[in-house]
Amino acid sequence: MSDETEGLRRQRLAEINAEPGSREALEAQYGQVWTTQELAQDFEVIGFMAPYVVVRRKADGVKGSLEFQHQPRLYFNFAPHTEG
Repeated sequence: MSDETEGLRRQRLAEINAEPGSREALEAQYGQVWTTQELAQDFEVIGFMAPYVVVRRKADGVKGSLEFQHQPRLYFNFAPHTEG
């Protein structure tokens, strides 16, 4: 099975992890940032393909995606999915 997103995901993964940001830097650029523990409190993880994770927000059931970096492991840039 072919993954049409693999090239784009690999490129974004390299960009994110080339110079991992601090929590403060990521918050300045993307807004709210979550650690793994904070992610588990706020979201149900549905699946992932680095550097993206698909989640459902526990507060309101909204499904969306987050990006993540490896070290330190931080999740950021929540984008709700639109139906269609």
